[in-house]
Amino acid sequence: MAVLYDAGQAVLSTFDLDEVLQRILAIARDYFHLRKVAILLLNRDTNQLCVRSQVGWDEGKDIISLAAHQGITGASVSRKQPVYAPDVSKDSRYICAAQATRSELAIPLMVRDEVVGVLDCQSDQLNHFDSETIELLTLFSTQASIALENARLYSLERQRARQLEAINVIAQQSTAVMELEELLTRVCSVIQKAFQVSQVSLLLRDECDLVMRAFHGDLTPCFPPGGRFPVTQKPWSQVLATSGTVIEKDLSHAPESLRLFKESASRLSIPMIAFGQTLGVLTLHSSGVNAFRENELQSLESVADICANSIQNAHFVERVKQLAYLDGLTGIFNRRFFELRILEEIERARRYGTGMAVIMADIDQFKNLNDEFGHLLGDEALRQVSSIFHQQLRKIDVVCRYGGEEFALLLSQTNADQAFAVAEKLRKTVEGWQFPGVPRAITISAGVAAFPLHGKTRDDLVRAADSGLYAAKQSGRNRVCLTKTAQAATG
Repeated sequence: MAVLYDAGQAVLSTFDLDEVLQRILAIARDYFHLRKVAILLLNRDTNQLCVRSQVGWDEGKDIISLAAHQGITGASVSRKQPVYAPDVSKDSRYICAAQATRSELAIPLMVRDEVVGVLDCQSDQLNHFDSETIELLTLFSTQASIALENARLYSLERQRARQLEAINVIAQQSTAVMELEELLTRVCSVIQKAFQVSQVSLLLRDECDLVMRAFHGDLTPCFPPGGRFPVTQKPWSQVLATSGTVIEKDLSHAPESLRLFKESASRLSIPMIAFGQTLGVLTLHSSGVNAFRENELQSLESVADICANSIQNAHFVERVKQLAYLDGLTGIFNRRFFELRILEEIERARRYGTGMAVIMADIDQFKNLNDEFGHLLGDEALRQVSSIFHQQLRKIDVVCRYGGEEFALLLSQTNADQAFAVAEKLRKTVEGWQFPGVPRAITISAGVAAFPLHGKTRDDLVRAADSGLYAAKQSGRNRVCLTKTAQAATG
């Protein structure tokens, strides 16, 4: 009884799981004089017994996992009572953990009639464990079970506290950032560190696809920048159809295109829903299989809700900004937006060496058009030309009303020859367009400048494009020029 009292005091005096395990082993070694003892914990998700701590086992055996029904340990789990093999050589259930073992005693660790693990004791002697020792070890295992459960609950509470703190940090970070791209990047980083996963990614819905907008972590992506994934593809189809979380426990044998990240072995996908609308999917990846548990879902789904609301807010802010940057008459961007974006495009072209170009375009003799057909038709002509430009250019290009009847166009990843060809295509399209209420052709003139050929700053590029526009006007209008002295394309 003194042994049991001391042992109980020792294992119940700490809430740290690793320390509890070490104390259980130390007591088995010092009080019961056992040289081979192990604690195997039951993983309910896989229904396997996994060695969590041991002394005396042969090298390599300490990493094994057994099915809950295998071996003498499995028999103790099935029966929920101690199982003793006085001579392991005569017991078909025996699974070797140490070559010198001659007898083995497996005692289930129980909490409220549920097995949480096994205390496995082995001896180099035949029939080493007498009934009194078995009884004492069984009583000790009860105390060990309580200590393990206390450590588990304590660990769970600490994990929940960390998660609540992480949720608070994520909420603060996400509400403090209104720029969508910065928000997405920051959220991925905070979640990855707070929940200690291998990778976090955010996919936002865009019509029939999910677009990878941000990710952060240690894994290698298997998709190009801005990767798009059909919403009909699993698991996205399941996530979006049910608006529910999907856990994929083992992706180790799935093709890379489905894993998204090369080393991803398991994944948790949570829909981000705001005001009844699914905005996208928050995904957490692990390099280990079966890394995500049901008891983690509540915290992570709260994080997904925060992300969804923050993304929705960022969309609203973006929309308000767009309205501030839109021209009221034509619906395209205004000069204020042009001044903002040209600096960004120049910096991008400088950093990546991709080039960019500016086109300054002007409706020819617009004052005469107003005088001849009235301002209502003049306004309609502006709208129609704006629409032509918008339809003819790529999504990544920017169309702005620079002022009056003048337009400024920003072309990403474009050199001088390509920009010249684009401007010429626009000129021909406008010339051939039938404008309602105007019985004659309406034409445009344009000047083109490219980075870095015609300038490396905003002022240099705009000045060069303006110079080309002036040259086109001076040369008879309805034409495109690179500069005053460059060759022009005419109608």
